[in-house]
Amino acid sequence: MSAITTHVLDTSTGRPAAGVPVTLEKQAGDGWQSAGQGVTNQDGRITDLLAGAKLAPGTYRLTFDTATYFSASQQPSFYPQVQVMFTVGDAAQHYHVPLLLSPFGYSTYRGS
Repeated sequence: MSAITTHVLDTSTGRPAAGVPVTLEKQAGDGWQSAGQGVTNQDGRITDLLAGAKLAPGTYRLTFDTATYFSASQQPSFYPQVQVMFTVGDAAQHYHVPLLLSPFGYSTYRGS
C-alpha cells in the first residue's frame, strides 16, 4: 500500500464513488510536480497513488476530477474538481485523505 491513499464516498447515494480520476502532486518551488495518479476502484479507493515511490516531507495536492464522475451518471454538479492540499511532516507515517462528495458539496479529513 502507498504511503498516501484516498477513499471517495458519494454521500448523495450512500455508496463508494467508483471511477473518480485522481492526481497527486508535490509542491516544488513555485510549481507542482506530478507524484502519482489513479482512478477510484469499486470500493471508491486508491491504494497505490505513489506507485512505489518513496514519500518525502512537503506539501502535496490531491485533485479529484468530480466532473468526470458525475457526468458518467448524467448528474449535474457544482464543483468540476476538488483540490485538497495537505502537509507531510513525517514521511514514515501513512496519510489517508478521504473525500465525502455530493453534487453540490464536499468535505475531507485526515483518516487512518
